[in-house]
Amino acid sequence: MPGKFQWQEGYGMFSISHSHIDRVVRYIHSQEAHHESRTFREEYLEFLEENEIKYDPEYLFNWIKIT
Repeated sequence: MPGKFQWQEGYGMFSISHSHIDRVVRYIHSQEAHHESRTFREEYLEFLEENEIKYDPEYLFNWIKIT
């Protein structure tokens, strides 16, 4: 039921190596322009696939309405 409070059942956590800090900062600063051509959802799913991270599509982005 939309709007009903419940605790999250899953979690995700990612880390970066110290040598990639500058790259991540540049990515964060350019996100607005970056996501004009590719949505966060598209990029996130691609990241999961490229890194062979198992996920259940039923629980991804089920808290937002995607049209």
